[in-house]
This record gives sequence, C-alpha cells and structure tokens, in this order.
Amino acid sequence: MDLSQVYREHYRSLVRFLYRRIGDQARAEDLAQEAFVRALEHQPSRPRAWLFTVAANLARDEGRRAAVRRRHLTLIKAEVETRPPEPGPEVALERRDVVRRVQTALARLAERDREALLLWEEGFNYDEISEALGLSRGSIGTTLARARTRFAAAYEELQREGSDEDVAR
Repeated sequence: MDLSQVYREHYRSLVRFLYRRIGDQARAEDLAQEAFVRALEHQPSRPRAWLFTVAANLARDEGRRAAVRRRHLTLIKAEVETRPPEPGPEVALERRDVVRRVQTALARLAERDREALLLWEEGFNYDEISEALGLSRGSIGTTLARARTRFAAAYEELQREGSDEDVAR
C-alpha cells in the first residue's frame, strides 16, 4: 500500500467527512491525521473504507468525550449555583469564637468526661467506650449524661464571660 498516494487521494474528503460530523475544522484535521497514523500501523487492504470507518469511530469517540465534558461542566455549574454563599468575615469570626469556646469548655472537664464525650461523638458505642475508658458498660450512660451536663455548664459560663467582655468594651 502506498500511503502517500492514499493520503493525496482521500485526505480532503476525509476531513470534509469529519468536519460534517463534528463541526470543528481543526479537530477534523487532527482526527484525519490520527486515522492516517493508524493506517500506517495496520496497513489495511482496503484503505479508503478502512480510513472512513476509523474516522467515523474517532468522531463518535470525540462526541462521547464532548458529551461527558458537557455533563461534567453542567454538574459543576449546578453545584456552584446551589452552593450557599461564603460566609462573611463576621460569621467566620463567630465560628472561630464558638470553636474556641468548645475547646476551652472541653479542656475544663475531667479527662474521663472529655474522653467519653469525644468517643461518643466519634460514633463509638457503649461497649467500645467502656473498653476504652476501663469502665463498666452499665456506667457509660450515666458518665455521658453527667459529662454533657458539665460541658453545657462550662460552655454557658464561657459565653457569659464573653458577653461580659463585650459589655465592658
């Protein structure tokens, strides 16, 4: 097979064929070149039919990739449009203040209470908490209830201290 002869005879019609399928001249030329590269590798016995079949498959693959990109971009756009707006600096400052208070309130608890609350918040069940803390399973409910009460009191105290500072300003 004389590929240079096949190229001269079929390149323009192959590009036209691809252009009509995908609507992008530069991409049609790229796909035609790809078809000829594959022809070099495979040395088909009927090059014209083989080239157009390969080109049609390349165009179909190109269309699929473009459809996937469009769907992906649509999903990203929808995600961005439905995402709540970023909070302003006041909200971020308030969140940091809440996190600081929670950490301080936890630090004021006894180690066993703090550990019990943190394990519970991580999804541990009573058996796992009793094993981790070395307590009986029956005492875990009471331990958690008391730890929650102590945490709430420590947090409220910190809030009062914070509002007293605000009043003083």
